[in-house]
Amino acid sequence: MNIALLGYGKMGQTIEKIALKRGHNIVLKIDKDDHDYDITKADVAIDFSIPDVAFKNISLCLNNNVPVVSGTTGWLHDFDNAVALCNEKQGAFIYASNFSLGVNIFFELNKTLAKMMRQLDQYQVSLEETHHTQKLDAPSGTAISLAQDIIAHNTNLREWKLHETGDHILPITSKRINEVPGTHTIAYKSDVDTISIEHVAHNRQGFAAGAVIAAEWILGKTGVFTMKDVLGI
Repeated sequence: MNIALLGYGKMGQTIEKIALKRGHNIVLKIDKDDHDYDITKADVAIDFSIPDVAFKNISLCLNNNVPVVSGTTGWLHDFDNAVALCNEKQGAFIYASNFSLGVNIFFELNKTLAKMMRQLDQYQVSLEETHHTQKLDAPSGTAISLAQDIIAHNTNLREWKLHETGDHILPITSKRINEVPGTHTIAYKSDVDTISIEHVAHNRQGFAAGAVIAAEWILGKTGVFTMKDVLGI
């Protein structure tokens, strides 16, 4: 399989190593300042770029009938436009705020716990995420996905806010510390105890491997998919 890497930072470089080990070819390595390239060289594209160019990258792929897998966060104001373009072009597109198998299991645990806690008003829920200092967006896309799932199952919450508390608000705290791949903690606190779940990434390998597996899976398919489709969970 010929892969285009749209974004060649640390994640892109880790994806390259895993893809090569799995027998694939990297035919394009595109950074933010690269403009003159032929995306049709690729069978599939993996986008781990930056928020400002993610939608442009995804659109380029869909307009040229190249399936695209995107793990870039911070661009979701254009997500509906990407879905519409994918459907119009009968293309193939996967977006995930996190490609790690462990995180996707954590998503399901988070939903289950939120359902269990929905009637227990004595518990106040909060979310904290910590990442490396090179991460440009805050909160993380993974944190937003977790928050949205909590809100969907909690009748007392209406929205999430970064570094804010208040009635009907799910507070998210974001921290940026050198060389932290990603930690997400959800805590339900009452006067008498705390219930918490946490996912701690030890390195980037899990994110990168999931992205390559998603690229392998999407080849030959048509539609808009998620990691639940890829992993069958």
